Amino acid sequence: MVGLIAHEWIEARGGSENVLEAIAALYPDADLVTPWSNAPHRFPDRNVRELWLADSPLRGRKAASVPFLTAAWRSAIPSNKEYDWVLASSHLFSHHIRPRGLNADAPKLIYAYTPARYIWNREMDERGNGLIAKAGSVVLRPLDRKRAQEATAVAGISNFVRDRISFNWHRDATVIYPPVETTALQSVADWRTHLGGDELAILDSLPADFVLGASRFIPYKRLDLVIASGEEVGMPVVLAGGGPERPRLVAQGAEASVPVTFVDDPSSALLYAIYQRASVFVFPPLEDFGIMPVEAMALGTPVVANAIGGSAETVDAGVSGVHFEALVKEDVGRAIGQALALDPDDCRRWSGKFSREAFDASFTEWMNNSL
Repeated sequence: MVGLIAHEWIEARGGSENVLEAIAALYPDADLVTPWSNAPHRFPDRNVRELWLADSPLRGRKAASVPFLTAAWRSAIPSNKEYDWVLASSHLFSHHIRPRGLNADAPKLIYAYTPARYIWNREMDERGNGLIAKAGSVVLRPLDRKRAQEATAVAGISNFVRDRISFNWHRDATVIYPPVETTALQSVADWRTHLGGDELAILDSLPADFVLGASRFIPYKRLDLVIASGEEVGMPVVLAGGGPERPRLVAQGAEASVPVTFVDDPSSALLYAIYQRASVFVFPPLEDFGIMPVEAMALGTPVVANAIGGSAETVDAGVSGVHFEALVKEDVGRAIGQALALDPDDCRRWSGKFSREAFDASFTEWMNNSL
């Protein structure tokens, strides 16, 4: 059976692109279609077709392209090639794709990372708070819901997302957690052995015990709370990543009562080695799933995370980590104290629930049952 996989856009880095690679690996004969691909190295031997937006000034301009995407997706399927199924890998409008022509009867399935948050849940995405976005959502909401009804079956990346699919799209969804390479992470006993001299020096410069925060340095990730919670428990803090919030975080760290160390844009191997060295990984944001906490657990590091959102499912309270209810340093500090007593082996075992192997089995079963 030959299929067509539609994805919002393909960039060099991105969580949904990583999932797309896993899906594509399960269906090596499937073609891909996307508004544009800025990462041809991801699928060098695959037929990847771009929409007309790729040849326009809108290429790469995600926000500016939104008004045109719904119409572009409706004519995304070529009329001269027949597909047995169409799968939309969707966090915006790829599920608006329409089987037509020879493919008019091809079933459409949706694997949803989220209904578009700046249309449906503006409190979760500041891009939805502008006047144009608010006005556009009045038109786009009923259209988005209508297009979701065309699908034979819908899956979502967590129960948190499934609830929003139900409320916003009026569709039920099967939960299939996205793949995390837990087996590959655990295949290396000590990621320190994969580091070169400069990275080894960075790793060796870190404190013996520390609270870790890692993500893009942007406001909603709340890395300021990681620093404050480190102060609350009297432990040094390490922040790994990069982004526009760095100057503000550096200023906060300079005033903190505990040492705060920044590791700028670490390689994957260095990040994994830092996970292994950390006493606890603190993850404050409200996310649909959250891959980094699972990576930390896979490497034996307990996680302190938000009790709302995807981390409510990915972190097993009292086994692989501890949840906090309020975004305040006192509550996070309490959770850190409890997490420090957890068994690293329990963290590693729990992470297997979100492995690539578990994803492959669940996704294949869903596709087979749906078709």
